[in-house]
Amino acid sequence: MRRASRSSTRNIAEGYGRYYYKENIQYCRQSRGSLYELIDDLITARDEGYIAEQEYIQGRAKIERALQLLNGYTNYLERSMNKKKTHG
Repeated sequence: MRRASRSSTRNIAEGYGRYYYKENIQYCRQSRGSLYELIDDLITARDEGYIAEQEYIQGRAKIERALQLLNGYTNYLERSMNKKKTHG
């Protein structure tokens, strides 16, 4: 779970450090994949009894919020890239 959560934020950081929209977007997609891995880890942890249902619900809500923010950022990057293509 630690690796998936850290991978998500690291991919965002690495994508931000790129100079091209397409690369940044690709790293955001990888970050999104890591968040879905984290959801799978949460489900497994709950099913195996490592965490309580309430902890699962709280964790899932945080991941869903992170996905919303990441999708919004990715959409912003795509719009910016398309704007640059039409104006530049």
